[in-house]
Amino acid sequence: MFATILQSLPQVLIDGLALGAIYAVVALGYTMVYGILELINFAHGEIFMTGAFVGTAVLFLFQGFGLLGGLPAWLSYVLIIFVAMMVTGALGVGIERVAYRPLRKAPKLISLISAFGVSFVLQDLIRFIAELKTGNFIVSTPSLFDGRIDLPLSSVSGAFTDTSIKTNTIFILIIAVLLMVGLDLFVNRTKWGVAMRAVAQDRETASLMSINVNKVIVLTFFIGSALGGSTGVLFAQQYGTIDPYIGFILGMKAFTAAVLGGIGNIRGAMFGGIVIGVLEMFASANLGLLTDGNFGAEYKDVFAFMILIIVLIFKPEGLFGKAVKEKV
Repeated sequence: MFATILQSLPQVLIDGLALGAIYAVVALGYTMVYGILELINFAHGEIFMTGAFVGTAVLFLFQGFGLLGGLPAWLSYVLIIFVAMMVTGALGVGIERVAYRPLRKAPKLISLISAFGVSFVLQDLIRFIAELKTGNFIVSTPSLFDGRIDLPLSSVSGAFTDTSIKTNTIFILIIAVLLMVGLDLFVNRTKWGVAMRAVAQDRETASLMSINVNKVIVLTFFIGSALGGSTGVLFAQQYGTIDPYIGFILGMKAFTAAVLGGIGNIRGAMFGGIVIGVLEMFASANLGLLTDGNFGAEYKDVFAFMILIIVLIFKPEGLFGKAVKEKV
């Protein structure tokens, strides 16, 4: 059994890193909003889903105008991601203005209910538009990168089998790393980043120090939602099929990643996303083997939520988070 698990391990790691990178970038949206407002934006998964549909719509538009053949695939990919980021960033700002700002001084439960309401509205709205345009709410996304790179690992060690990596997986990892590093530098090295950290630490005191709290919150929603939209495009290209409900379960796993790393901690969210992705792929590939066929790959989702329960029981502040005492 151990030999079989070891043989498939390289492919599991490759696929897990790709999925984990998507979880990590989506988790950043959760952790940024929570760090500023102490609000769990459960509509963030649907913003991710909207980004997937916007990116696919732009891709179909490019095909209709014959632009895909005239532009390099990587350039088309970047342009589609940019459009999706702008649309979902603006959507996030609109959601904050309409659904969250009027409730900023209300009990946290009211804002949470509002977030769920926005989530359902986005699901049904995207479903209505998709069915109106295509006749079906399940949409297949054309792939910009179809190639695979073979990795002859068996020649390195007999313990491994030959594996391969999709060209799109390499692009996902590059884009995800650029987004995560860019956000980290923005938060830690820029004036707006300093303002965001100040508002996260103490909103009232920050406002007394000439920081426009509303602008910082709007910027936070824009960046977090733009990141979610970009990963929607990456997801659509990697897995080829999208529907209006992909955001719910993926959003919950990304939220789990944020909790695992420490909700409100940006680097923790990155780490948590990678861990969840790799563990999920490991479970998908080996769960049947480990349980003598009693549990199949369909139980892989249980792993993420088991981790969430364990973390909440033993270390509710997360691996990189800090315990915060309630103000009396």
